[in-house]
Amino acid sequence: MRTPSGTTPHTWFITGASRGLGRAFAEAALDRGDQVAAAARTIDRDTFDHQHADRLLALPLDVTDRAAVTAAVDTAVEHFGRLDVVVNNAGTMSMGMVEEFTETQARAQFEVNLFGALWVTQAALPHLRAQRSGHIVQISSIGALGGFPSTGMYSASKFALEGMSEALAMEAAAFDVKVSIVQPGGYWTDLYTAMTTTTPMAAYAPLRTELERQWADGSIDSEPRLAARALLHLVDSDDPPLRLLLGSMVYDLAFDITRRRMDTWAGWEQVSRSAEHAVPATAPAQ
Repeated sequence: MRTPSGTTPHTWFITGASRGLGRAFAEAALDRGDQVAAAARTIDRDTFDHQHADRLLALPLDVTDRAAVTAAVDTAVEHFGRLDVVVNNAGTMSMGMVEEFTETQARAQFEVNLFGALWVTQAALPHLRAQRSGHIVQISSIGALGGFPSTGMYSASKFALEGMSEALAMEAAAFDVKVSIVQPGGYWTDLYTAMTTTTPMAAYAPLRTELERQWADGSIDSEPRLAARALLHLVDSDDPPLRLLLGSMVYDLAFDITRRRMDTWAGWEQVSRSAEHAVPATAPAQ
C-alpha cells in the first residue's frame, strides 16, 4: 500500500518499534514513503532497511521515563518538523491469577501499558494542538474486551488505557486531533515469549489444568503485516473510528461479549431502574 495519491507523506512516532507489531507498523509506513520516528528500549538504524535511512529517526526510549519521553517526542518534532500519527504500541504482558500478583508485578504492568502511553500522549498533544491536526492511535488488546482467567492485570491495564483514551478522544476533538483504539487479536510476535508470569499458587492448579486443556490446540495467529495494512487504512481515513477490531476472532468475540452483557442488563433491568428515584435536594439546616 502506498501513500494515497495527492497527499503529503505522514510523519509517525511509534513506540515499541523494534519488534512485533511496532516494527511492522514502522516498516509499512516507511515502505510507502512516510517518515518515522521509531522508539524502543533498544533500537538503531540497522533494525530497518537502509534504503529508508533518510526518512527514519531511531530513538532509544523507555516509555516509563516521563522526562525521556518528552525529550524523544520533542527531538522527533525538531527532526521532522511535525508529527501526524502517534502510535502507542509499547506494551508488556504479565500472566497469572489476580491473587498471585505481587505489588511490584502489578505496578510494572501498568507502568508500561497505561502510564507509558499517557506520557507519550501528553508529550505529543501540545504539538498536535498547535498544528490543529494529528491522529493518536492506542494499541490495546483482545484482553480489553473482557477479563479472562490469568489475564487479570494485563486486561486491567488495557481497560484503563481504553477508558483514558475515550475521554482523550472527546478532549482532543476540540483541536481537530483524532484518537483511535486498536484491538488486535493474535499475531506472530514475541509478546507471549517475552511475558512475565506470577509464582503459581497450588489452589489454582485445577483451573490451570482446565485452561491448558482449553488452549491445547494453541492459537492461530496472523502475520503482523496484516495488522500494519489495517493501520494504514485507519490513519488514511477522513473519519476514523474510535475503535477498530483486528481479526475475525476478535470481531466475533466482541459481539458475543456485548450480546451477553446486554442480555444480563436486560434481565436485571427492574433492579437497575428501582435503584433510582430523584428527590429534591435537602434544604440546609438553619
